[in-house]
Amino acid sequence: MAIEANQIVSIEYEVRDGDKIVDSNVGAEPLIFMFGKGQIITGLENGIVNMAIGEKGDVLVAPEDAYGTHNPDAKQEVPKDQFAGIDLELGMTLYGQGEDGGTVQVTVMEINEDTVVIDFNHPLAGKELMFTVTVNNVRDASAEEILTGIPTENMKDDEECCGTGGGSGCGCH
Repeated sequence: MAIEANQIVSIEYEVRDGDKIVDSNVGAEPLIFMFGKGQIITGLENGIVNMAIGEKGDVLVAPEDAYGTHNPDAKQEVPKDQFAGIDLELGMTLYGQGEDGGTVQVTVMEINEDTVVIDFNHPLAGKELMFTVTVNNVRDASAEEILTGIPTENMKDDEECCGTGGGSGCGCH
């Protein structure tokens, strides 16, 4: 039976770029998400749609269904003084705020005397990724989960966040 939109799915996964493991939650907390809401990469979601609870399988995901193709023009040279207080290193990942207010991840590609070249491509852009996935659980979402898009398992306890003003993932009302 296929996994359907608005179902809550729990998976354990390991992802490889060639022979290199680039991410894994094996032996840790499972990844829990609402199916069909774009909360995981498209290729992985499409690859597990027909898996059953307890089933383990390999899912090969093309770059365009993962983190996109690598864009050689997605680099920018910026003044080094914009990084004041940061001990810059080649290859380091930095996070900033984009023009739309969202979080932007960049990689430091070059450190020059007065400028820094940063790459806006995701570090896994252009990579074909192999996921080894086990489906731990699939269940129907509650009305509240459908409304918020947040699985109950991912909601923080009120004590953890209500005192800090709440926010995404907090069960504060």
